[in-house]
Amino acid sequence: MSAAAANGLPFVKKTCFSDDLTEKGSEFRMERERVILHSDLNSFYASVETVLHPEYEGEALAVCGSTEDRHGIVLAKSEKAKMAGVKTGMVCHEAKRLCPELIISEPHYEMYLEFSSLVRKIYAQYTDLIEPFGLDECWLDVTGSQRMFGGGELIANDIRNRVKRELGLTVSVGVSFCKSFAKLGSDMKKPDAVTVINRENFKSMLWGLPACELLFVGRATYKKLVGCGIVTIGDMAKLKKSTLEMMFGVKGRMLWAYANGCDHAPVMHKDFEFPVKSVGHGITCKADLICKEEVRPVLLELSRDIGHKLRAHKLLANGVSLGIKDKSMCYENHRCALKNSTRSPHEIAMAAYAIFEDCYMWRRPVRALTVTAINLVGDSSVAQTDLFTDYITLEKCKALDDAVDDINTRFGGKTLVPLSVRNLKKLPDNSSHETTLPGNFVY
Repeated sequence: MSAAAANGLPFVKKTCFSDDLTEKGSEFRMERERVILHSDLNSFYASVETVLHPEYEGEALAVCGSTEDRHGIVLAKSEKAKMAGVKTGMVCHEAKRLCPELIISEPHYEMYLEFSSLVRKIYAQYTDLIEPFGLDECWLDVTGSQRMFGGGELIANDIRNRVKRELGLTVSVGVSFCKSFAKLGSDMKKPDAVTVINRENFKSMLWGLPACELLFVGRATYKKLVGCGIVTIGDMAKLKKSTLEMMFGVKGRMLWAYANGCDHAPVMHKDFEFPVKSVGHGITCKADLICKEEVRPVLLELSRDIGHKLRAHKLLANGVSLGIKDKSMCYENHRCALKNSTRSPHEIAMAAYAIFEDCYMWRRPVRALTVTAINLVGDSSVAQTDLFTDYITLEKCKALDDAVDDINTRFGGKTLVPLSVRNLKKLPDNSSHETTLPGNFVY
């Protein structure tokens, strides 16, 4: 018996598998089974508001955006509001109609950030492998913590009880041997619960669930799967990897691995900084935009912020994505490639405007717009030039953009702005509702 086994540490025999799950040669190695937690704070915004305002305890509560600037959608709701049919993303007046006694609270992001930080300080007492997934969710790798704190389920319950006792919040925790199954576990029992998914029970617990429950299976992916008769996670798992790869490319391989519990992605260290993959800015207008002449300056205003962020991260964009939400809350997204890598607000705005003109049919007025710089590269990257682009003029424009950004950084973001965006009456008066949330998505 090995020393590790004598100390009671769990081990599994890890086999290298080929696409059809057959043994590949005689490649075996003994490896300690990972223990991954996914911790999800229940109704986080609403729970924090209840801690700050004890009179909300047991009431139907919804945290909503600023109604005067038409950000009036439900961001979070209490359990009682949820039971009344209130859903995240629902417009305030619709939520109020479903639940007349609903208490509506404005969001207090600075407090949510503070509570999120306090919760992570509790996590950090068990492990330093803490990977955020938004403001209220984290993965924790506690494989190396078991000698001191006990097994994964014991650690999960200890964390759950401490968060409730010390901060007044409840948390659901999934315990498993991989990140994707731990995430599924935290979703299975809410609120204030621990769910264990191991190698012995994951097929019976998970394979009967709809495929859309699996991490990164969004609406479009699920619709395509259902169209091919692939309804459950088990249906996905039983396919050949090559079938899903043919349908979704690299993402198909990832989904096959997630469905079969072959997710070996590590939990990153708490100080790890995820690379920036996109930079975007979206806004809901105070009044609907009714013509393209009103759209253009809004896109330029959004692109000014994106240009500033790209410069701060020393990045250039090779593409632009545009999200459009109309008056009826229908959303569409389109993208295009750029001829040259850039962080110029003007070039990004013009690309977004070209997308808008080509793709939007004006069936309804526009309520909200989101511009995102995509396919990012470092600003020191080597680029292929051509004979027809005026690179001297591009460099002059870049120097001008940098000078404007420097002035706005030193003296305020609206010191130097294009005249067309100076008095946009349909934009919100300020951006106090915006904040930078920790996690592995930059938006």
